[in-house]
Amino acid sequence: MSNQTTSPAIPGDLLEAALEAAAAGAAVLANRSLAGMNAVNKSASGDWVTDFDTAAEAAVREVLTRRRPNDVVTGEELANEVPANPSGIRWSIDPLDGTTNFIRNFPYYAVSVAAVDEDGTWLAGVVHAPALGRVYSAARGHGAWLDEGGHRSRLTGPDPERIGKVLGTGFAYDDAVRSAELTALPRMAEGYADVRRFGSAALDLCMVADGTLDAFFQQGLQEYDYAAGALIAEEAGAPVLRPAPGLTGAAKRAAVTAAGTELPLALR
Repeated sequence: MSNQTTSPAIPGDLLEAALEAAAAGAAVLANRSLAGMNAVNKSASGDWVTDFDTAAEAAVREVLTRRRPNDVVTGEELANEVPANPSGIRWSIDPLDGTTNFIRNFPYYAVSVAAVDEDGTWLAGVVHAPALGRVYSAARGHGAWLDEGGHRSRLTGPDPERIGKVLGTGFAYDDAVRSAELTALPRMAEGYADVRRFGSAALDLCMVADGTLDAFFQQGLQEYDYAAGALIAEEAGAPVLRPAPGLTGAAKRAAVTAAGTELPLALR
């Protein structure tokens, strides 16, 4: 059991910290320039990291460690931070979800920040997309919200009665795995009128929350890819299936569907 040094975390308080932290990361991304990119392949030709990824994660962490010094902080690019007396709250950060989009100036990329307790309950999440001018957020039990252009609206997910449903998905970097995914795509897309692939799982999940997509499915996601987006979709009323603990590689699954629709066939 954690050595509690603070009062129990309140989702609304965690959300305030997440909003500030994600805004700090988004401010780094808003200064995008090819000259300072320094893009490097991490594990495959489609898997990139830039100086903006690491700078954005550092900016997010500065806010979190200042506001909540006893929380554990984990992220995609930097080492885990574990305080001497952990509070029982852990942060999962993706400082730039959609790095390929960022490099190529395609606007679907975002900073994702989420908090989870030691029982595995996700309590707060923010997906801040600076190029789109959108901030998606949710706190457990308080609904999902979109702030765009000074307008704040509550998200209620897609319309289950809508005709012409659209499925969002993504594909693996590995050629062999991607080939298998493409082979399975026709079966997975049964019952949907069309398929979209935007290149950011965090935003895909948020687009289920706001009703742009009717469902989203992708294999092999890391926790930081879906942490905030899955909570936002969930708080918007969409049922969410997260990867089971302990699974690795392509066995991981994260999916979200609108109420009243069935899971893609690949999940059954």
